[in-house]
Amino acid sequence: MGETFTVNQKQYLEGFFAGVSQRSSMPFLGQNAAGQFTDNPAEAEESVYGTPVEDLCKEEQIKLERNGLDIWDTIVSDSEAKQFPQGGDVFRYKFHGLFHVAPAQDSFMLRCRIAGCALKSFQLAGLAEIAEDWGGGYADVTTRGNFQIREIMPPNTVSVLTKLDEIGLTSKGSGADNLRNITASPTSGFDPDEVLDVLPYAKAMHHYILNNRDLYGLPRKFNISFDNGGRVSVCADTNDIAFYAVSVGEGQGVEPGIYFRVQLCGITGHKQFASDTGLLVEPSKAVPLAAAMVRVFIEHGDRTNRKKARLKYLIDDWGVEKFLEETQQKVAFDLVKLPLEQCEPRLPVLKHGHIGVYDEKTAGYNYIGVVIPVGRMLPEQMKSIAKLADQYGRGEVRLTAWQNLIIPGIKDEDVEAVKAAIIEAGFHYSSTTISGGLVACTGNAGCKYAASNTKSHALQLAEFLEQEIHLDQPINIHLTGCPHSCAQHYIGDIGLIGAKVKVGEESVEGYAVVLGGGVDDKQAIAHEVFPGTAFEELKPLLLRVLQTYQEKREGQETFWEFTRRHSADELKALFSVAA
Repeated sequence: MGETFTVNQKQYLEGFFAGVSQRSSMPFLGQNAAGQFTDNPAEAEESVYGTPVEDLCKEEQIKLERNGLDIWDTIVSDSEAKQFPQGGDVFRYKFHGLFHVAPAQDSFMLRCRIAGCALKSFQLAGLAEIAEDWGGGYADVTTRGNFQIREIMPPNTVSVLTKLDEIGLTSKGSGADNLRNITASPTSGFDPDEVLDVLPYAKAMHHYILNNRDLYGLPRKFNISFDNGGRVSVCADTNDIAFYAVSVGEGQGVEPGIYFRVQLCGITGHKQFASDTGLLVEPSKAVPLAAAMVRVFIEHGDRTNRKKARLKYLIDDWGVEKFLEETQQKVAFDLVKLPLEQCEPRLPVLKHGHIGVYDEKTAGYNYIGVVIPVGRMLPEQMKSIAKLADQYGRGEVRLTAWQNLIIPGIKDEDVEAVKAAIIEAGFHYSSTTISGGLVACTGNAGCKYAASNTKSHALQLAEFLEQEIHLDQPINIHLTGCPHSCAQHYIGDIGLIGAKVKVGEESVEGYAVVLGGGVDDKQAIAHEVFPGTAFEELKPLLLRVLQTYQEKREGQETFWEFTRRHSADELKALFSVAA
């Protein structure tokens, strides 16, 4: 140790320390929270679109740690190990449409993507096989014109996702903070009253999302819908972005023709419909515009507070004009505005036009809307409908936002045969039954948030009311298990919100009752008339409500018209007298 360094050693050490000195004085380059480049290390901090990492909410931290699209190997290894995902992977699995829904069901729920609500018959049969082979032996049509399959166990997840791909479907991005199933009017392409066939635009949006990785991992979920201006509602005004096909005539300051009007910020669980922005967009520009708007949301949406992370809250903070200014910077065409009244008024939506037999735009052909009570189908029923679509239709079905389905392309001479086959399959096609207007979320049989067993209660309620009263006007009853409002209770003629109700010393399942909701030309948020009511007491209560409506209405007044011309207090008094 006492030896001195040689000349060579001294030269090496001098060079080493000189290099260290140079590296320590290397100019710094980084980015601050706003994404700007800086030479100051103190200003540089890791962020997600300007939000410092330490401020991100739990879900954003999970996404930052590992992208949900990158866990295929984990899904495979978990499947081989017969185990459920752990930690942050529970959230990441949702990027692939797999939801571990414990404790309600200690299994997975699969949510598909069905672009524009249009399904080929062989795809419906394939979904039936998935439910039969690896699920709980049933499948549910959802309020986004989609399918869910439940009770899938870990060893079967890879088989399910592979089969889904083989039948030309996917579940990628159907859960978590992603763009959900793109919906379109279910009669697009064959509706005699439609302004524009919007299915191609919904499909284009669907495939654009699937093929652009940066459109995954939004601040929160995001809904987009295309309305064809025809008979059947797709509830577009409940979406974050709603495109409505409209006609513009001569002398309005723009080229006459077909356009989309753009509405923003529908979120009916928060009692808000989408509002018209004034924008008039050529159909070819709808998908680019939506892509730009989504990216503005990605860059500026709240990633710190999940309760304030929807598009509504960004626009509440900014105002519509600032949002449109930011959007304008991302598109290569000018955003054009035109007052709504300068567009041709749309025809009224046909309530329950998704149920029953209706003519198509091609003479001699019809579509038949099938009642699927609360959207639940057994595999053999799914196969029967697929066979009907092949034998008598065009080999396709359309799913609706009302948890029913439509078989298009039925020749006049085949209508009676198809109606008989629908009944034989265990379904119906009547729009004036209670079952024809039932909408129900999963409920506490499959969702940890729900306070009530909505699907079971809906079927019991329909059976009771159909025995006691005959309707001559269609009516919608929406049952949702919690304030998340997956069944959109605020837009039903009658909306039921799950609640725990005290009966003596016991807590039982029940519902608060809201009345008078609607969408489209009957747009209205229902108002609460009855607080939490035990389910067994609810059945005679709703019977009195419907009987009173039939006794007190003016002429052929609809339930919506009847409830909207009375205040909540007037309705309470009216139904109390009846009681």
